[in-house]
Amino acid sequence: MRSYNSPRRRDAALATREAILESSRRLFLAEGYAQVTVADIATAARVAVPTVYGSTGGKAAILKALLTPAVEDPAVEQTLTGIASTDDPRRVIAITAAGTRQAQERHWDLVWGLLYRSLGEPSAAPVLDEAKAAYLGVMSAVADRLTALDALKPALDHAAAVDLLWFYLGRSAWYTLVGEQGWDFDRAEAWLAGAAQQALLQTARPEA
Repeated sequence: MRSYNSPRRRDAALATREAILESSRRLFLAEGYAQVTVADIATAARVAVPTVYGSTGGKAAILKALLTPAVEDPAVEQTLTGIASTDDPRRVIAITAAGTRQAQERHWDLVWGLLYRSLGEPSAAPVLDEAKAAYLGVMSAVADRLTALDALKPALDHAAAVDLLWFYLGRSAWYTLVGEQGWDFDRAEAWLAGAAQQALLQTARPEA
């Protein structure tokens, strides 16, 4: 017998999943990740607790689903394409600053409202580590490009370049300037790009 695949049932399942994710998002932002239980999510989404697990998984799986749009933002691929298309090291860093700014700004409610806080549960750690690894992967690609262009200061190796890119263009930089100090994204992007250029790049490239 062939299994019956009902479009209406499939649509209902997708709608249930979206309701659970949206309820989770609201609760995580309002109460904090650690304070919210699966039962709270079920109540807010008007479903049973087993439905939450069956549709989205537990809290860590929900957190991963909520963060996926930020981790996989189109700005990531645009940044990688952009840095590969220029031979100007300053432009490489400017493109990276613009790309990280776009990804942060588009998802700022979660980036600032949720990730800035200590999530407080061991189950969240692998999700956050995975998101950080993806971000660092972009920084590593930028360091690769700057190395290929022979643009880094002589004292910097690849690992140090990644560390400095993370310091100037990682999430904590945006937390500090935009979230804590109230800078707008335009001002923060311009300053962070300039600071990263100054910290990483030779003032003059050696003759070929």
